Amino acid sequence: MKKFLCVALAASFIMLCGCTRTVQVNTISGEPQPAMTAADLPKKKQTVPGLYLTAREAYEKWKADPDNIRIVDCRTPEEYMFVGHAPMALNIPKKFLKYQWDAEKKKPVMTDNTHFIGDAKKKLRPGDTIFVMCRSGARSAMTVNALAGAGFKNVYNIIDGFEGDKIKDPGSYFDGKRMRNGWKNSGAPWTCALNPELIYLP
Repeated sequence: MKKFLCVALAASFIMLCGCTRTVQVNTISGEPQPAMTAADLPKKKQTVPGLYLTAREAYEKWKADPDNIRIVDCRTPEEYMFVGHAPMALNIPKKFLKYQWDAEKKKPVMTDNTHFIGDAKKKLRPGDTIFVMCRSGARSAMTVNALAGAGFKNVYNIIDGFEGDKIKDPGSYFDGKRMRNGWKNSGAPWTCALNPELIYLP
């Protein structure tokens, strides 16, 4: 309880002081975590438009203007359905699973959704403000670039995605788990319930 009160007071103090950096609370340690800036981003999360948000910032901005902001989840339908998703997120996959194993990369093979832009144009307008989310910010960066190349102007990358980045602490039980940030760990709402208007139906 004391740790919670300290974190709440620290966040309140930062807001009162007018600091511009977003503070997220790490769900494991309970400590405030400053959001990454564009300069901190690994190359795989950077985009041509250069517009970035954390998951928590994306939720707060959507909550303030839900009629004019679209949240796109570009993960596979399997991730969207079984790992969970933001309740308002529209699933338009950038890649699909091929159900094959890549022994060299030690992960499943994925293939591009060749209909991605066509799928996006059926659901989105070029003038929409669009926040794109994947697992942890890399696929969403590719998706943002694809949308920008197709004429969509206001496209932001949610840099920590839905699941977040991995904790890197060999001494921790949570080492290697995606619990450092991300929509799911930020306190923003998420669900496994499916809305037929938002799920991907090719």
